[in-house]
Amino acid sequence: MSAAYLLRRLAAILIVLLIVSLTVFSITQILPGNAAVMILGEYATPAQLQALELKLGLDQPWYVQYWRWFSGMLSGDWGVSMRLSQPVAALIGEAFWRSAALALASLATVTLIAIPLGILAALKRGTIVDLVIGLFAYIGTAVPEFVTATLLLVFLAGPDRGFLPAGGFAPLSEGVGAALSHVVLPAATLSLILTAHIARQVRSEMSDVLSSDYIRAARLKGLSERSVVLRHALRNAMAPAVAVISLDIGYLLGGILVVEEVFAWPGLGRLIIYALQNRDLPVIQAATLVLAFAYALSNLVSDIVIAWLDPRVRYA
Repeated sequence: MSAAYLLRRLAAILIVLLIVSLTVFSITQILPGNAAVMILGEYATPAQLQALELKLGLDQPWYVQYWRWFSGMLSGDWGVSMRLSQPVAALIGEAFWRSAALALASLATVTLIAIPLGILAALKRGTIVDLVIGLFAYIGTAVPEFVTATLLLVFLAGPDRGFLPAGGFAPLSEGVGAALSHVVLPAATLSLILTAHIARQVRSEMSDVLSSDYIRAARLKGLSERSVVLRHALRNAMAPAVAVISLDIGYLLGGILVVEEVFAWPGLGRLIIYALQNRDLPVIQAATLVLAFAYALSNLVSDIVIAWLDPRVRYA
C-alpha cells in the first residue's frame, strides 16, 4: 500500500468530516425549541433570553456560527456545554473512552466467538452443527438490541437472581471485578447481533474458499487438514470478513446509543441523547463529528488489514 494512497484516504476523511459537519450543523439549526429557553427555562424574560442569545452568538447568521464552531473544532476549542457549563472536549473525551471500552469488549467477544463459529459451520457444512449455527445467526440478526437487553436484564439481573448489575458504570479504581461485572450485559447485547452477522459471513466465505482449486491442490499435496484450514483457507476467507466487521462498526456506534440508555452506561451515546433532549448544540455537534471520524478511521484501518491479509489486493 503506497503512501500516496494513504494520503488520498486521509484527504477523503477530511472531506467526509467537512460534509458531516455541515449536515450536523444544519440539522441542529432547525431543531424545534430555542436553546436559550432550554437553558433559562420557559419563565425567563425576553431581556434575559436576548442577553443569553447575544452571549452565545445565537443572534448571528448561520454561516458565521458555523465558521466559529468549525474553526474552533480544528483548533481544539470545542466550546462549553450550554446545559452542563463544562468544556465539551472534556465531556466527550470522558464519555468516548467509556464507549470505546464497551465497543472493544464487544469486538473482542465477537472475534473470539464469531470467527470460530463460522469456520466450524463451513467445515461441518450440511450437518446438524451447521444448521444450529445458522439458526443462531438468523435469530441473532432478527432480534433488536433493546429486546436482547431486556431479556438479559430479566434473566441475569433480576431482583431474585442478581448475578450481574442491572446497569451503571464502575471505574477500575473500584476493582477489576466490579468494572467487568458492569460491562458484561451491555457488551453481550452488542455482541449478539455482530456475532451472528459475522459468523454467517465467515461461514459463507470459508465455504467458497474450501471449494476452490488451490485448496484441493493443497490437500492433494498431503498437507494436514489443520494446515489447509488455518494457513491457506482462513487468511483468504478473513479479508471479506474484515470488510464486514468495519461496516458493522457503524452498527456498533448506532447500537451504543440504545444500549447505553438501557443499561445507564455513561458513554458517548447516552451523552448524545441527553444533549438532544436538552438541545445542547455544542455537545451534539462535536459528539456526532467524533463518531463520524471514528467510523471513517475504522474503514481506513480495515482497508490496510485487508491488503495485509490478501496479497492480491493492490491499491494504485
